[in-house]
Amino acid sequence: MALDPGVIGTELPPITMTLDAGRLRFFAKAIGETNPVFTDERAAAAAGHRALPAPPTFLFAIELEQPDPFGWLAGLGVDLRRILHGEQHFIYHATAYAGDTLTASPRITDVYSKKGGALDFLVRQTAVTRIDGSLLADLRSVLVVRNPGASQ
Repeated sequence: MALDPGVIGTELPPITMTLDAGRLRFFAKAIGETNPVFTDERAAAAAGHRALPAPPTFLFAIELEQPDPFGWLAGLGVDLRRILHGEQHFIYHATAYAGDTLTASPRITDVYSKKGGALDFLVRQTAVTRIDGSLLADLRSVLVVRNPGASQ
């Protein structure tokens, strides 16, 4: 089923999360990060950080912090068996640290097709802010939805 471009501009529910030092360490290890600044509080302090900093791609995980992180896709009629991760982009305005409470506010910003409708692309942009409302990062992700019934 082709994606409806009418979903462009749809704001998805915001997600709020307090960053936990243990979770940041686990994420750093999971991605193979070897810099001790991301796993050792003393190394982080020696490097001038006030706490453990979030590894560079950790903010992407905030949007997965809900009971049904892909429910919004199902709500659009997307068959979850037909999605691919296409692209991920981060613009950082500040560093996130253990103990920070952050809110991710995603919205759909574009929908387009390629290959005669066989592939739909869904672009989502997310503003990540601190509890005081200051902008921490802008995230952009692109999901690819395969439409096997479309002619190529």
